Amino acid sequence: MDNKTFSIVSYITLIGWLVAYFGGKEKADDLLKYHLKQSLGLFLTAFLFQIALGIVVFIIPALSILSYIGIFFFVLFILGIINAANAEKKPLPIIGKTFENSFSFIN
Repeated sequence: MDNKTFSIVSYITLIGWLVAYFGGKEKADDLLKYHLKQSLGLFLTAFLFQIALGIVVFIIPALSILSYIGIFFFVLFILGIINAANAEKKPLPIIGKTFENSFSFIN
């Protein structure tokens, strides 16, 4: 697979991220590194948000309507896949700038 394909795969589940990270590690270019950082940041943010939301909804069940915010993360994953498919290094809306300089182990 080429780096563009690895960039797309990195947004498809955590297993896809691992495949993209280890599969493209030796010949990674800037595009792949960028999308690995964006997708890992998105995975972590979505995971932590869902845990926090689960705790809040457990305490205050009336706030279960907030569970639909998960759709927002799904849309961000789709936008990331589109950016990777177009070979663009565009940050994801709202949270993307945060992860551009994070995760120093992705070199």
